[in-house]
Amino acid sequence: MCVRPTTDDLRRFSPQLRPPPKSPKLAPMKVIAVIPARLGSTRLPRKMLREIGGRPLVTWVYQAVRACSRLDDVIVATDSEEIMEACRRHSCNARMTSDRHRSGTERVHEISQSVAADVYLNVQGDEPMVRPEQIDTIVELMARDQAAVGTLKTPAKPEDVANPNAVKVACDLSGRALYFSRATIPYDRDRTEPQYFKHLGIYAYRKPALDQFVTLPESSLERAERLEQLRFMENGVPIYAAETPFDSIGVDTEEDFLRVQKLLS
Repeated sequence: MCVRPTTDDLRRFSPQLRPPPKSPKLAPMKVIAVIPARLGSTRLPRKMLREIGGRPLVTWVYQAVRACSRLDDVIVATDSEEIMEACRRHSCNARMTSDRHRSGTERVHEISQSVAADVYLNVQGDEPMVRPEQIDTIVELMARDQAAVGTLKTPAKPEDVANPNAVKVACDLSGRALYFSRATIPYDRDRTEPQYFKHLGIYAYRKPALDQFVTLPESSLERAERLEQLRFMENGVPIYAAETPFDSIGVDTEEDFLRVQKLLS
């Protein structure tokens, strides 16, 4: 008697017929994006209120971040009544925070004390070109790897490699950051032309990492590079960097502002 093979029999002997493996399910998370926005700025005074198309810079950032569907809420965290008023005029959710904070991370931590979430994003208030795809990438990193701190990197353009205003990052094979620097890293001694990565100023934190950060003094590498993420690294807190093909433009100088103004107008 001829026995007809079942579908399971065929799959056992023919790998091509086997169903593709299921992708691991990402754990559901409550994700809050915080946009630290202080009025005082050393290199470009009052840049948060500089207008593009009749709207202050900080509100452009808010609307860009709000476009990401993976977020449960977006909050502008400021120390300025002027910024609060600008946010109210443009229907942006904003909260007043202390004027004693030394960094955006400390401002995010203050928000975390009153707003519960699994992950807190820190999106710089001078990044109006931030994209939903970038937010998606960093949220997926935090859901997949249970990292304490996450951030983004993108292949560096040739003009960024030696530019101290473009922070570079070197990572190990798992994506854990080895170092961030304004210098060119790695140093190409034998002209092997390594891949350089530019760091993008978007961070994701879990609450314990934020709680630890605010208890730590400013570190020596942080002070030398003026990069607050080095405080985590000097104290043994790993930072993982997910790669995105999308670059962004931070508004640090008048030249940056004019460039962004041209793109958004």
